[in-house]
Order: sequence, then structure tokens, then C-alpha cells
Amino acid sequence: MPPTITATDQSLEQLTADAVVVAVGKGPDGPLPTPGAEAVDRLLGGRLFSALADLGARGGEDEVTRLPSFGNGPYPVVAVVGLGAPDAAGSYTPEQVRRAAGAASRALTGRRSVVTLLAAVGGAPDAERLHAVGEGALLGAYEFTAYKSDLPSNRPVPPQEITVVVPGAAEAETALRRVRAVADAVFLVRDLVNTPPNDLFPAELAARGAAAGEKLGLAAEILDEDALAAGGYGGILAVGSGSTRKPRLLRLTYTGAGARKKIALVGKGITFDTGGISIKPAAKMEDMKSDMAGAAAVIATVCLVAQLGLPVEVTATVPIAENMPGGAAYRPADVVTFRNGKKAEITNTDAEGRVVLADAIARAAEDQPDALLETSTLTGAQTVALGARTSGVMGSDDLRDAVVAASKRSGESMWPMPLPPELRRGLDSSVADFVNANADRLGGMLVGGHFLKEFVPDGLPWAHIDIAGPGYNTKGAWGYTPKGGTGVPVRTLLATIEALIAD
Repeated sequence: MPPTITATDQSLEQLTADAVVVAVGKGPDGPLPTPGAEAVDRLLGGRLFSALADLGARGGEDEVTRLPSFGNGPYPVVAVVGLGAPDAAGSYTPEQVRRAAGAASRALTGRRSVVTLLAAVGGAPDAERLHAVGEGALLGAYEFTAYKSDLPSNRPVPPQEITVVVPGAAEAETALRRVRAVADAVFLVRDLVNTPPNDLFPAELAARGAAAGEKLGLAAEILDEDALAAGGYGGILAVGSGSTRKPRLLRLTYTGAGARKKIALVGKGITFDTGGISIKPAAKMEDMKSDMAGAAAVIATVCLVAQLGLPVEVTATVPIAENMPGGAAYRPADVVTFRNGKKAEITNTDAEGRVVLADAIARAAEDQPDALLETSTLTGAQTVALGARTSGVMGSDDLRDAVVAASKRSGESMWPMPLPPELRRGLDSSVADFVNANADRLGGMLVGGHFLKEFVPDGLPWAHIDIAGPGYNTKGAWGYTPKGGTGVPVRTLLATIEALIAD
């Protein structure tokens, strides 16, 4: 569970905690002050900035300098976190503040209670800045210890009590309720993605998703292998055929009071991906436990929408399978028939995500939603094109652009990608309606988008978010992003749904 977070408008001198957090910017000649840093500088008798200079602090992103207060004030430790460089007007983006808050939480492991003055950083509307501070502080305090044996009860843990100093604390509590709900959702995704695949097989992921939804009053439906066969879900069955742990389809539905729109969410749930018969190299295959990050994200998003009580109907359709090279596994050259009757010649069993998503998109479209949002760790080509931190977004132009705009508000980096018509020819098959993968690696992410488009009915606004890199951080922690599951793109999905409601 995330730490507790509260707001206060008490003065700095009236508060007590194990640490106080302030921020500085990065200037050409050293750290740039912010109102919070100046307040602590006064508390320390004007010695904060000289101490930072002596320690070589620059105010860069992810830089955290910890100083003792030497009894000057009710905080034994002062944590000064860098924001990076301001813009030409001297302002900082909400994302700079969010990352700074996360870096501070990570650096303050062992300090149970923290007071943060980051809401005093200028450059954004008050509510937006408060969201950034709260989200960063909570998300930066995440840890996954479910499989750690014999942890001592007195071990250092991330901050458990976070107090945000802000004018109008009573009004700020409304904003913090949303922050807490967002953190709950992101923590759910991270926990699911980080769980090892021997414990998170298809039936278990479906059960955990259903339990999370039912806790919030959502309607849940799970189709087992027999129901999938009866329903014509040939893609999900094909991908899951090589595993003894059979596939599932999870459906979670929330209907808010006064629902203005009907939104379909679809997320890829491959609980482990060996590549199947087209087996992957052994190196880093362990990271393939994260191939269900899209499924975890849409499960958490529909739960988050319910927790916030938004006036919308949202149904998450989640295809779940384990892609294994067993004796019954589907093969290259097989032809798979999907729920909507279309047929694909399998040319690569490691392009399995689009095969399960085809069935799920076809089923979600039967509900006649106003928009369809799908997310998946679909292609390694996404990381080749955009790196490990930026998701690619494809789909109908207006919804694709709305998703990218929402990502800028939420702080999850995304980039709009085209679907050039000439790349569709790479899916042509002499045997079936199309192949599932093109041997030409050029434009691989976009070819994957074209495959998914085949299952979206004409006129239905849709967007595909490829999170192959951003959904799972294989490098060191940064900002509020830990190693392992990240929770991307829950915050963008929420922001997109809110924008669609308001439209």
C-alpha cells in the first residue's frame, strides 16, 4: 500500500518530522533557490546554500543532497532535491516537480515521516502542482518485498507518512484523494508486473483482476478455455495452447451514475512469453514476466475510474495466456480464426500479443463503445524507435492525439506514430487474410499497429499505446520510477477518459 499523505497549512516551525524536503533548480552557477528552500535556509540561519555549494550540489534532476539540521528546527535531516533547469521564464514543469518528489522519497529510506515543501515550487497551477508533488512522493516510496525472506522488523523502509505544506489545506485534501487513488492503481500494476510467472499464471491473473474489481463493485466475468472455444476466441486459444496453464479472458465493467460515454479498454496479458516455437534467446528472457503489463494497466484503470466515481461506463477486456513451446503449441504456418471470423497465417509465434489482442478487440467492439483504448508491450521495435521511456501511440488521428495530449498532462512520455498505408502490404498472405508478422523489420511497431487495426470496426475511434519499454524498467530507478514494473500508462488512460467525458 502507498504511504499516507496529508496536507497542512501550518508553518514550518510548527511541524515535526524525520526529514524535510525542499527543491532547488539547476542554474549556470549553481543551485537556484525556491520558496521552500529559502524558508529552510532561514530556519538554518542562512547556511543552507553555502553548505550546498561546499558539497558541490548543482540542482540537477535526480540529485538529492541530505544535510543535518544540527538542531535548527524540528527536522533532523534536510533533503534538497534537484529540479533540473527552469524554462526561460524561470518556471518548472509539473513533471520536474513530480520526479523531484519521487527522488526525494527514494533517498529518504529509513525516515518514516517526511514534510515536503515542493508545493511551493512555482510554474504550474496550484492543483496541478499539488498532484505532481503527491504522486511523485507516493510513487517514489514504492517497494516490492513479497519474496524477500526474513526481513527484519526494524529495517529501513521508504517514508510512510508524507505531509505536504500548502496554503488552504482543507481544499487540498480533495486533490489528495485523487492522488491516493492514482497511487493505489499504480501500485496494483507494479505489484502484478513484479510477481513471478510461476505465481501469476493466466487463471491467477484473471482471479486477481476480478477480485480487485469486485472489491469496488465492478461486474466481473472470466472465460476459461472451454468458454473461449465456444465463443470463437481462436487467437487466445492458439497462443495459450503450448502451456499446461490454460488461457483466460477477463472482463471488468464499471457503470458510473450519469454515464456520458462508453469506453472500451483492452490490455495484453501474456503472463510469460518464451516466444513459443519461435523461441526467444535466453538472455534477458526473465524480463518477459512483464509481458502482461498492459493487462495490469487496464485492470487498474477501470478500478481507478470506479474509485473516483466518474460518470462513464468502462469495460476492460483482458486476454490472458502463457506463450510456451509445448507439444500442443501453435506453429508457424498455422492459420488462426479469430472471434470476428478473420483469419491470420502465423509466421512468427513470438508475435503473439497481437494474436490475443485481435480476439479481445473484436469482443470489445461488440459493445459498441464510443472509443477503444488498448495498451500492450507489443513490439521490441518500440524501444528501437523511441527508447525505453517513451511509448508509441497509433490509431485514429483524433484519439491518438488526445492520448498524447493526456500523456503530457500526466507526465508519461508518449509520441504520436503514423500508420503509413504502404506498410500494410507487409501483412499480405497468399494463404489467409493476412500474416501475423512481417519478416521485414523496418517499421515493425507500425506494422503491429496495422495488424490491430484490422480488428477495429470502421468509424470506431481507437488508440494503441505500445509500452514495450516504458512498462518495465530494466535499468536503475529514476525520479518516481522504480526498477521493475512502472505502472505506465495508467495515469494517461485516466486523463484520456476524463477528457473524453468532458468533450
